[in-house]
Amino acid sequence: MDEVEVVVAHSERATLRVGDVFLKVDADQARIDAEVEAMALVPVPTPEVLWRKPPVLAIAAVPGTALGRLGEPSTASPAAWTAVGAVVRKLHETSLPPRLGRAFRGRDELAAELDVECERLVTNGVLPADLVTRNREVAEAALRPWTPAFTHGDLQIVHVFVDGDEVSGIIDWSEAGPGDPLYDLATLTLGHEEHLEDVVAGYGTDVDLDVIRAWWSLRSLLAIRWLTEHGFDPSAPGCEVDVLKSRM
Repeated sequence: MDEVEVVVAHSERATLRVGDVFLKVDADQARIDAEVEAMALVPVPTPEVLWRKPPVLAIAAVPGTALGRLGEPSTASPAAWTAVGAVVRKLHETSLPPRLGRAFRGRDELAAELDVECERLVTNGVLPADLVTRNREVAEAALRPWTPAFTHGDLQIVHVFVDGDEVSGIIDWSEAGPGDPLYDLATLTLGHEEHLEDVVAGYGTDVDLDVIRAWWSLRSLLAIRWLTEHGFDPSAPGCEVDVLKSRM
C-alpha cells in the first residue's frame, strides 16, 4: 500500500499525496471551485482532475519535479527557467477569467494593508524598524497602475513542475484571477533572483525589474506574520526575511 504523505497542512487547508494522487482538503468550497475552473480555462499544462467530493479534490500528479524550493538552490537548468517564462507569458495572454481571484486587491487596498502590516511587524518586534521602512519604500514601486492579466496568483516555484527543459505542469490554482502579471513573475523568482534573467528572456517582452523587486518586498512584508502563525519559518536561510535584507 502507498504511504500517505502530508504535503502541506495548516488550519485553512491540507494536501495529502497517496501514490500518484493528491488529495486537497479545503473547508472553503469557493477555493476548490476556483481552482477547477481556472485549470479548465488556461492553455498551459495543469493536473488532471480525477474527482471531487467536497471538501476533497483529487488530482493526478504531474510528471517531472518542482522547479525548486524557497531557501534552496534550484537544480533546474537555465533553459527550464526560460521555458517557464514562456509558459507564464502564454497564461497572461489568456482572456481574463470570470472570477476575481482571492489574491486580487487594488492599489489602495494593497497600500492600506501594507501599512497596517508594516506597523504590526515593528510594534510586535518581529522585524527591525529600518528593515521594514526600507522595504516599504521599495514596495512603493509595485503600487502603480497595471493592466490586469489572467494570473496564477500564487506562482511559487514549488507550484511549477519541469521535466528536463520543458514545463510539465503548474499546480495550485485556487488564487487565480485577474491581477498584475509582474506579481506572478515576482512570486516565481522570489529568493531566486539569479534566475530572473532567464525567466524574463522566456517571457519575451519588456519587464520592469524594479517593479518585480518591489513585489518581492511587498509580498514578503505581507506574508511574514501569516507564515509564522501557520507554522512556517520566514527567517529560514534564503526565505522572506533574507529577501527583505537583500534590499538594504
